[in-house]
Amino acid sequence: MEQRKTRSRKALLPSALFTFATLALLAGIPSASSDVIVSTAIASLSKKLNPFILSDSSQSVPGTMAAQHQPPSFSSVVFPVYGNVYPLGLYYVSMNIGNPPKPYFLDADTGSDVTWLQCNAPCVSCSKVPHPLYSPVKNRLVSCDDPLCVAVHESTNHEGGCERPSQCDYEIEYQDHGSSVGVLVADVFALPLTNKSLGHSSLAFGCGYDQQGGPSNGPQGRSDTDGVLGLGSGKVSILSQLRELGVCRNVVGHCLSRQHSGFLFFGDDVVPSKGVTWAPMVSGVAQHKYYSSGPASVFLGKQLLSEKQTIVFDSGSSYTYFTNQLYQSLISVIRRDASKTSLKEAPEEKALPMCWKGAKPFSSVLELSKYFGSLILGFANGGYRAGMEIPPENYFIVTKQGNACLGILNANDVGLKDMNLVGDVSMQDVLMVYDNEKQRIGWARVQGCHRLTKFGNSPPP
Repeated sequence: MEQRKTRSRKALLPSALFTFATLALLAGIPSASSDVIVSTAIASLSKKLNPFILSDSSQSVPGTMAAQHQPPSFSSVVFPVYGNVYPLGLYYVSMNIGNPPKPYFLDADTGSDVTWLQCNAPCVSCSKVPHPLYSPVKNRLVSCDDPLCVAVHESTNHEGGCERPSQCDYEIEYQDHGSSVGVLVADVFALPLTNKSLGHSSLAFGCGYDQQGGPSNGPQGRSDTDGVLGLGSGKVSILSQLRELGVCRNVVGHCLSRQHSGFLFFGDDVVPSKGVTWAPMVSGVAQHKYYSSGPASVFLGKQLLSEKQTIVFDSGSSYTYFTNQLYQSLISVIRRDASKTSLKEAPEEKALPMCWKGAKPFSSVLELSKYFGSLILGFANGGYRAGMEIPPENYFIVTKQGNACLGILNANDVGLKDMNLVGDVSMQDVLMVYDNEKQRIGWARVQGCHRLTKFGNSPPP
């Protein structure tokens, strides 16, 4: 395939703040019955769903996917999730792609639409990844006039067009200045269904032959993942493609465990009928389809820190980011509260900018509840009101040295300006649901996200 010779400047996607220091904020209003409800909803799925198999031998690209066999009804797909906030700094899924299928680790990112793998096309700039580079098949290229090519260009603010009519070039740049350049291809994805059968769908994704920084280059040029799984609501996202195929409804959710595990799902069969706090989804945030429930008032305990703050939920970010004004207000109150305790600031700790040490090293983040109060995000969208509680264990980490570090960072440092970003650290042990069908976002605190990984068919790494 023809490779682009120039790299034009594109608008940044604040989604994937992929610096391995990042994983952040989200917690739901506690519900004593929510864990039972989730488990009950999952347990009943095997009695409700029918298996389906989509042809994996068709050579059609996504523009002609309507010709493939349709499943008899909507199903749901569940993948185990692996990773942690600290020290790894990301959560990822293992997906089997190709024919025959091969495993790849993908960074789960609700803040971007485009899924891509580091790719031997040949590769201009790739890091050392867990698996052999993906090798594309020439006759599986997505053409420049395919609707999905138009969608990927809209999603990434791509202005350079295509080098050739027969291929769709893309370039995506993330807020941490990491980037991927490549072409759009189609291949078969193996989908572990909630009834434990395995479906196959031909889906379009990026074959990235030139990666710079960000998720591609970790320490010593190594990466913990083979690419990115874009879970946004744009037409090019894997989720939207599966909806177009009739595989599952346009609903995605995740539950990220503190125990280095969790689960990710497509479809609405996993969503519990009770125990979830819902807020309307607001579209068009920051000229991109980020998952947001609109403006919120932010409290620490009973103290109001700020009002009318735009909140975005992003699983591609390790930590939470607050705008400069909100961040400074938060730091001021936390320092005031810490000064009334035995805690001392620990400038020698380099894991994150703001850290404290106790009389003895902390062994668990759960110990911090005696020193700090919960953050509250109060959403008010029209006549609709919803609250999200974020306890200290969802905005602090405990380092290898036993110090407590604030998992909320200054958004100005990464160019987010007037947008607050809730990352993985605040979504741990919280069931998050992004319902694009009903245009709503839901959350529920559960007792352990690791309990549902058994419903995915992908083996652990």
